[in-house]
Amino acid sequence: MKIENIQVLRGPNIWSTNRKKLIQMRLDLQEMEHKPSNSIPGFLERLNKLIPSLHEHRCSPGVQGGFYQRVEAGTWMGHVVEHVALEIQSLAGMDTGFGRTRETKKQGVYNVVFTYIEEKVGVYAAEAAVRIVNAVINAEDYNLQPDLQKMREIREDTRLGPSTGSIVDEAIARDIPWIRLNNQSLVQLGYGKNQVRFRATMTEKTSSIAVDLASNKDETKRMLQDAAIPVASGITISTIAGVDDAIRKVGFPLVFKPLDGNHGRGISINIRTREDAIAAFEHAAKISRKVIVERFITGYDFRVLVIDNKMVAAALRDPAHVVGDGQLTIQQLIDKENTDPRRGYGHENVLTLISIDRDTLDLLDKKGYTLETVPAKGEKVFVKSTANLSTGGTSVDVTDHVHPQNVFICERISKIIGLDICGIDIMAKNLSEPLNETGGVILEVNAAPGFRMHIAPSEGLPRNVAGHVIDMLYPPGKSARIPIIAVTGTNGKTTTTRLIAHIVKNNGFRVGFTTSDGIYVQNNMMTKGDTTGPVSAEFILRDPTVEFAVLETARGGILRSGLGFGQCDIGVITNIQEDHLGLADIHTLEDLSRVKSVVTNSVKKDGWAVLNADNDYCVKIGRRAESNVAYFSMDENNPVIKAHCKKGGIACICENGFVTIQKGDWKIRVQRTLLIPLTFGGTVPFMVQNVLAATLATFLWGFKTEDIQTSLQTFIPSAAQTPGRMNIFEFKDFRFMIDFAHNPDGFNGIKAFLSHIDSPLKIGIIAGTGDRRDEDIRELGKIAAEMFDYVILRQEKFLRGRTEENILTLLIEGMRSVDQNKPFEIVSKEVEAIKYAMSMAKPGTFIVALSDVIDNAIETVQDYQEQERNGTFVV
Repeated sequence: MKIENIQVLRGPNIWSTNRKKLIQMRLDLQEMEHKPSNSIPGFLERLNKLIPSLHEHRCSPGVQGGFYQRVEAGTWMGHVVEHVALEIQSLAGMDTGFGRTRETKKQGVYNVVFTYIEEKVGVYAAEAAVRIVNAVINAEDYNLQPDLQKMREIREDTRLGPSTGSIVDEAIARDIPWIRLNNQSLVQLGYGKNQVRFRATMTEKTSSIAVDLASNKDETKRMLQDAAIPVASGITISTIAGVDDAIRKVGFPLVFKPLDGNHGRGISINIRTREDAIAAFEHAAKISRKVIVERFITGYDFRVLVIDNKMVAAALRDPAHVVGDGQLTIQQLIDKENTDPRRGYGHENVLTLISIDRDTLDLLDKKGYTLETVPAKGEKVFVKSTANLSTGGTSVDVTDHVHPQNVFICERISKIIGLDICGIDIMAKNLSEPLNETGGVILEVNAAPGFRMHIAPSEGLPRNVAGHVIDMLYPPGKSARIPIIAVTGTNGKTTTTRLIAHIVKNNGFRVGFTTSDGIYVQNNMMTKGDTTGPVSAEFILRDPTVEFAVLETARGGILRSGLGFGQCDIGVITNIQEDHLGLADIHTLEDLSRVKSVVTNSVKKDGWAVLNADNDYCVKIGRRAESNVAYFSMDENNPVIKAHCKKGGIACICENGFVTIQKGDWKIRVQRTLLIPLTFGGTVPFMVQNVLAATLATFLWGFKTEDIQTSLQTFIPSAAQTPGRMNIFEFKDFRFMIDFAHNPDGFNGIKAFLSHIDSPLKIGIIAGTGDRRDEDIRELGKIAAEMFDYVILRQEKFLRGRTEENILTLLIEGMRSVDQNKPFEIVSKEVEAIKYAMSMAKPGTFIVALSDVIDNAIETVQDYQEQERNGTFVV
């Protein structure tokens, strides 16, 4: 078997709208196409021995063991690879369950699709699953453990931490979108102007002054002392000479900790000799130039969490330890403790595996122990000096037992330091009695405190502390989203997107929109190029100035990685015509409509799918839509429109020369097509369709018809407003039009427009695109021969696997099928073709460049216009 390609899908996609995280692997079974699982002796037995947990997979029979039933009856290896990829992720601590395997139009080649938790793990699982299945086929020994460990390591390197992840999970539960802004813990919640950002457990509301204070333990202690908060006595030192001063002033036992350390790094506790004190100072000095020395307070280590100045959780923390049984060594006890199923690698489980490091050996040495010591039965031996969960510590929830006075003290501390999310470390006998009665003290105040001990305590009730963070960031009434209108289809996407954006902007919104020529924010181009994929959509949704998003959404991005947004308010499909067929397993218009319908399937339930009633494939999509549906049509008597409006539906139609909204039996005329510049006096049907789609989408959003009317009148087709969409340039003796038409439907639209043009000579400059089917390229030549008197063929770029000669031959074949004597010329380069066409022009000539390199063509023609104005124009 051979992997041809692996794609990571990150949004709604052709396989699922709700399951946004999918791996799509294109797998060539090669000779295994002819060998189903039941034809390979011992295959099921070997697979079961290697991965017995596959027996839990229910598969299509819907019962436990259902997958094995399929294997026994005979199934293809792509299906087996799918299940193995899912199971090994689960065995590595990432439960997954959804998968699909479908044969492509190419025999023996399958799309194997399955869910992932972490995308790099998903890619690894795809590759490993193929290796594993190959080994089982060939009866080779295979050790699964290295793969499982590797996936765990990849997960720990790439995943969000437990605190960040808990906030994201809570956001998802509340239908708040999120975007990871880097490969660490910086996350954006919400879109556009309604976004908020956080990193770990610091939010954009967190005061930088408060973080600085909390990081400076000496300053924190001083401020708390000044506010009559009980703290441990101590001093700050920066030299070994200061150690003796600390011993003299504070007295044994001591605690040494870095002034600006975190996560327990560099801390030494219960220091009772000068020699140990010097070693503890040197250990802490590796983290911070200044070291705090405090009196060691006996008691228990508690962490109290305060969010938005309200106490929300408290935990008793215990450093990693083992309990002797009188028989096992400390090393053996640690190994035994690590077999606890609650312990796992990194943050995968409630508890973390206990590792052995310098801190462990130092603690044991102070007791006169080594790893080979056998503790007495019942003896508790600490192997870490701090209670951090990341080093193997445990936590017990005590939230419900905190005395009201201690709650008051903690909430007051959060305000004194100024932290919106505040972790307070307390050493006390308990928290159920006031600290001033038990002698308890505040040890530290932490910015960005970890949530893990509260969301998954070793004992006690888990606390949804992330919910309090979301409550703070998005209080009732504050939205996390901005309106999104997504536009897809075969032709007209860009113009419709631009017109919608124009209407939105004219109604007072700061609009961000993506098109096939660039990303724009309020008509300012941010990025140039074809920006119709998920990365471009995310660019707009990340922009904090954007109030409304209009996103052109092309098939390529959907197929490569899914949509760049989870849902939209309105989804528009302009039409579904023959284009890009034969690529990426999209061979028919049914296949193409499945891709385009991803947009309308992602419309929220109370949103709107805006569809072309003149296109049968759009109508089929409308019948399956789960949102509200509205149609547009060039024909008010279209049966779909009639039936739709009879039921009280909404439509936009071309009626008696007007763009008209129809609601049930009522008609609201918006504007005469004659007065809408984009329609060229109503002579260009496909432009009228674009106007209908944009008018309907914006009306459904809630804009008034009079405001839409004004916008339709002020949207002028030009190189500035609609680059590459019927841009007409006036010269003294001829006119030159540039259009992006590149498929038969687009060519036919230009043909209809030219039928209204009175010209003694119509010259066309055309090119083909190599990744289209032969019949599509021939059809371009055929239509060109029908609408032009003279054709200039060029093929400078976009060969895409073909030769220039091959594409030109197909275009010529198409022309000759219409007119054997159609005059034409081959001029390979676009600029030279433009110049040649102008040299042929006589008064009244109309030249059309159907260009796939719009910028070059527009710039060239505009340069010639400037030369003509200056009197230097020569061709």
